[in-house]
Amino acid sequence: MSAALIELGTHIEAKRPDCVLAWAIEQGELNVTVAPSNIVGLVDFLKTDPNCKFSSLVDITAVDYPERGKRFDVVYHFLSMYLNHRIRLRLQVREDDMVPSIVEVHPSANWFEREIYDMFGLLFSGHPDLRRILTDYGFRGYPLRKDFPTTGYTEVRYDEVEKRVVYEPVSLVQEYRQFDFMSPWEGAKYVLPGDEKQEEAK
Repeated sequence: MSAALIELGTHIEAKRPDCVLAWAIEQGELNVTVAPSNIVGLVDFLKTDPNCKFSSLVDITAVDYPERGKRFDVVYHFLSMYLNHRIRLRLQVREDDMVPSIVEVHPSANWFEREIYDMFGLLFSGHPDLRRILTDYGFRGYPLRKDFPTTGYTEVRYDEVEKRVVYEPVSLVQEYRQFDFMSPWEGAKYVLPGDEKQEEAK
């Protein structure tokens, strides 16, 4: 399998040197680092080239590396059902970079790109309907960024008096910040129902 992947990586690099920055085989999969400006052309090539035939878009996601200048990796996974190969494309972008949309080549990229926009705040140029898909209207921030607080910024609850959903800033009461990390099975002195029977048996 690795020989076939080496041949495939060499073929892609030779045919599209304008797109491929580097490639490697890691854990039995072909990983290609791509220039962001040429992602659409490369995806189209991978779909139509007879030696590739990556016709199935499996997933698009992102990874946040806050310490880097190019903070985000956008990662694409494709499958060739004809040749039984998988490929992973990775491109690095800054927080304010525009990533070209691949919806024209793979219409199924529509919701994947919307999810990345919603969770990471990355913008896709040429996307037909780039808006949030998982969070609520007016949601602040991007939940999968490493600097997003785990509590979020707002709290949503139903108000019985006003008979509507209200949004309020998150405020944690101090007692909810105190945690007892002791497991009940490791020396904690809890009385469970039925424990009195053991005492009676003694």
